[in-house]
Amino acid sequence: MKTRGTGLNPNNRFQPITTDRQVDDGWHRDPSDEVCPDSVATEVTDEQVRTTISRNQSPDVPFDQSINPYRGCEHACIYCFARPSHAYWDLSPGLDFETRLIAKPNAARQLRQELDKPGYRPSPIALGVNTDAYQPLEKERRITREILEVLTEYRHPVSIITKGALILRDLDLLSELAAQGLCSVRVSLTTLDNDLKRRMEPRTAAPATRLKVLRELTNAGIPTGIIIGPVIPFINDQEIESILEAAAGAGAQQANWILLRLPLELDELFQDWLQRHFPQRADHVMNRMRDLRGGQSYNARFGERMSGTGPYADLIRQRFNRKARAVGLNQIDHEPLRTDLYRRPGGEQIALF
Repeated sequence: MKTRGTGLNPNNRFQPITTDRQVDDGWHRDPSDEVCPDSVATEVTDEQVRTTISRNQSPDVPFDQSINPYRGCEHACIYCFARPSHAYWDLSPGLDFETRLIAKPNAARQLRQELDKPGYRPSPIALGVNTDAYQPLEKERRITREILEVLTEYRHPVSIITKGALILRDLDLLSELAAQGLCSVRVSLTTLDNDLKRRMEPRTAAPATRLKVLRELTNAGIPTGIIIGPVIPFINDQEIESILEAAAGAGAQQANWILLRLPLELDELFQDWLQRHFPQRADHVMNRMRDLRGGQSYNARFGERMSGTGPYADLIRQRFNRKARAVGLNQIDHEPLRTDLYRRPGGEQIALF
């Protein structure tokens, strides 16, 4: 499928019956799609949500609250760990994840109600974790923008991870938040190779554009960093040093990395992608992944799922840390995002314990 991450649409783990959408007979093409007229059309369904803030207790992530304005992601990254979550909506983690999206038009209104609850205590909200808050759909729907407007009004801390250049549209809000110590942004930068980007992340911003995003965010006074995520053995791992050098040159202050994760249906999807794009090294990649995961394609154990184990994981860590030090990344510990400025409209201050 041109401009899509996968042509597979396997049944999800909860549904034994599936619809085969792999045949490219032109039926699903959208002639009005000016960006990608030769691709399966994107379908969007609205969901009226009852709650906006999701909470987690994972020791592997630096936040306990997040907001996802959308379900599914048109960026179509083949490696996306969020693909299996589409199964909860009786949809496939394959092509459905990229083409059958769910938008939350009442998210900002619902967020305001949650922040107004007397018992709410502020802590940083990660915006766009399970799917990118600045995927192409956001240009039309503006749900992320509406959420940021609420967070700005309430002086609520927020962190953002994105591959989308559309984030620059919201520089006014992000700058206002950052000036008060309420905002930070991480750009996911997985490769500097345009051809690999096209295969791996078809509808994301180009590498040079992401570096431009870093420069403009930094110039606007917003704390920025990058995530090399995922690191894929024999696919993009050789770029670690060059990515870090380019990110530092673009103004990033922080960097970290995440090893490829293949939970549930993602294992089949990624291996199919490997066979189509890199058949000569597909077995080599998967053998190394099993070495990193205790003999399996994936190990979900906390403390190991993000980085793997064994000599190769240690080598990646050493290479990353050495180069990050050399280019001046991770040298300054940024202050935690502030929570003491939180207010409800009308001037009510909240007592923090």
